[in-house]
Amino acid sequence: MSRYLTPSKVALLCLISIYTEGVVPNSAAIHVLSFLVSCLTPLDPGEPGFSSGKWTKQSSVSIADLEEGLSHRPSSIPGRSVWDLFLRKAWSLDSCDALEVFFTEISDMLVKTRDEQMRDRDQGLAPETGGMRLSRCSPLGAFVRRAQLEFTRLQFHDSVKLWKGFVKYRLPTYWMWARRNPSEDHAPVDINLLALSLETDSPLAQVAYGTIDESDSEDETYVSTKDVERLLEFQIGELQRLGGRVPDAMKTQLERIVTAGVTLPNLAHYLKFLDAWRAGDYPSSFDNLHRYFDYTMRSRDRSSYQYALLNLAILQADFGCYGEAVSAMQEAVSIARESHDMNCLNFCMSWLYHFGKAFPEHMKDVQNTGMLGNEKEGLAFLKAKAKETEMWSLLSTTLLSEAKLELQKGESLASSIENIVRASHLNVTKNVALSMGPQLLLQTSLYARIGVSHLAWLNSEIFLECYASRAPFEDYLKNTFRSCQLLAQQGRYKEASARMNDIAPEKLRSLKENQLWTFFSGLMQLRRQIYRDNQIAADHLLTQLQSIQLPDTDLTLTLTLLTIEYTIRKGNHAQALSLIEQTAQSLHHENFDIHTQIQLLCLKARILDKTSQPQRGFSLAMRAASIAHRARLLPDLCDAVCALAAVLLSLREFTAVAAMLESVMPQVLEANDAALAARAYSLLVDANMGVAGSLRKAADPAKKEYMNRALGYLDCAYDQFEELEDIRGQCEMMAKKATVMQLSGDLVLANDYAAKYLDLRKLGAAEVV
Repeated sequence: MSRYLTPSKVALLCLISIYTEGVVPNSAAIHVLSFLVSCLTPLDPGEPGFSSGKWTKQSSVSIADLEEGLSHRPSSIPGRSVWDLFLRKAWSLDSCDALEVFFTEISDMLVKTRDEQMRDRDQGLAPETGGMRLSRCSPLGAFVRRAQLEFTRLQFHDSVKLWKGFVKYRLPTYWMWARRNPSEDHAPVDINLLALSLETDSPLAQVAYGTIDESDSEDETYVSTKDVERLLEFQIGELQRLGGRVPDAMKTQLERIVTAGVTLPNLAHYLKFLDAWRAGDYPSSFDNLHRYFDYTMRSRDRSSYQYALLNLAILQADFGCYGEAVSAMQEAVSIARESHDMNCLNFCMSWLYHFGKAFPEHMKDVQNTGMLGNEKEGLAFLKAKAKETEMWSLLSTTLLSEAKLELQKGESLASSIENIVRASHLNVTKNVALSMGPQLLLQTSLYARIGVSHLAWLNSEIFLECYASRAPFEDYLKNTFRSCQLLAQQGRYKEASARMNDIAPEKLRSLKENQLWTFFSGLMQLRRQIYRDNQIAADHLLTQLQSIQLPDTDLTLTLTLLTIEYTIRKGNHAQALSLIEQTAQSLHHENFDIHTQIQLLCLKARILDKTSQPQRGFSLAMRAASIAHRARLLPDLCDAVCALAAVLLSLREFTAVAAMLESVMPQVLEANDAALAARAYSLLVDANMGVAGSLRKAADPAKKEYMNRALGYLDCAYDQFEELEDIRGQCEMMAKKATVMQLSGDLVLANDYAAKYLDLRKLGAAEVV
């Protein structure tokens, strides 16, 4: 096929010719023009009106699409629709010579150039009046000029192929045209065959046209090199925007195009690079990346060299070659500065900033050069450059990074919210849809940290409902996991598991997304098995999760904290303390998170409490509470208060513990964290029993009141442990309840609760087996 012209474009030229003849009334003109423009100027994938189903019609207009769009539009000729006039025009091209004449005369549809008008004036020719002429700069005029130019460039055999393709393209409408025009000479293929009284199955027709059959015409699709370029650009844009891999249907389409003999542009190598990269086939991705830029550099010299280095650095970072990735990115920065390519430079600097947050140990050389400065200086630089070049996506990402940095450092909460609001305003006013996922993820994290879990859940649901279809799949996956975490905190494991399993398997064909989904699902299952005291399943899951080794600091810390909790439940407190120390030492200034610091302090205080040295944990719990209060992290503050309460219980400060825990219980319940609520209720039970035990008189009414209050808190704690499926916690509550009943003198209930305790122990042992 040709570089540009296809049978569908010849059909569009016929439709434009009808429009310029003035036979399309005003009532149908808008529809016809809209149809033409939609075929000639495809929508961008990011535009609101775009849908994947429209792509087929925009890349190659079939004869059925033309019939659907024109058959119901009346023309200026009574009894004829625009479709009828189109058929008459298309079938007037009754030979290859007629096609040549048609392309020679289509320039008459255009307004004459200034030189042609001056030449006509010098020759005494009057200006043409009547008829419609297209502006040479209009979309239709530019298409007509391009089509005529491309036809003159065709070799003879290519023009013959175009004619044969057009014959097969219009063949399904032959009988329709013949019925509407009975006086015309009916030549389904070529008027010359009719003049020679030859059928389509004659030897001469077979030599010239081969087997012309309507069924064959339905199976063949004619594409040009330009169509293939548009198809590849669309697919590459979708892969870069949403992630994932090339669909199987697209691979089949490309294979069929290659078989048809169409010359594939260099973008085919880049598409193969993206597909191999997403699949984790790094040798093939390196090979295709080098092949693409080798071809590109021959035609564009050094203008694409920085982009080659940029892609190479990102690929090497995914491959684990961090040193090589930083070196390639530094060279890309240098070349982008030399060539004054601000878009590439800003992207490189943004990548270096986020890479430094994830892998600070590999950024020492860059930091020594002073290329980025400190974190705030780097963000200020990116914001300034993004505003200068009007890179709104980069500006939105930078504002969100600044908000996340302030949130991690425990700085002003108001400033973090201000940056999120500014980014949100930018996303809405500039239609930066790709930044909505990170924004709502950050808002979900912020609301969860300040203890407003219902708003965190609402933001997660807003993303999944409104923005999931136009967001990168990785953002969709992270938002889904975040909502599943909120469900798992309340013990709604089945809903969380169903939500993760609802993700279609074909969307997980990319290696990175598949690993993320596996890691997220494994984390939820691990937490559930830990609560069930199923050590065999928990050990197996923990080994699998640790072997994935995702290059994400936040996910690694989440797994480490869960491992520490599991080690504490197994009673291996020495190993848990060692893990806490290792985690604390691994935290760098670049990836420091105040939330992780508070959690480590609380875990260490809990370990000291369990090892009968709670006084040593007093300063740790007070420090954690002070940091959480200063940073306005309410769930962490409640966790620190619970750790402090455990210390005070050992000092027999029962009244103070009861008052302190009752004051924070509303915030504990608002956080929708069943584990935190169960621990708080359990401590309240101990505090009230301690107050009751400190009363000397056995018949004191206050003593009974405190014991009844303890029983109430016992039921609340048991309900929370039951929601979590925490067998050990339920057993502990049953044992305490049996003890309280025995102290109250109700031996029957005490025996019942003791029997229930034994049943729970058996249930836990049965689940393990």
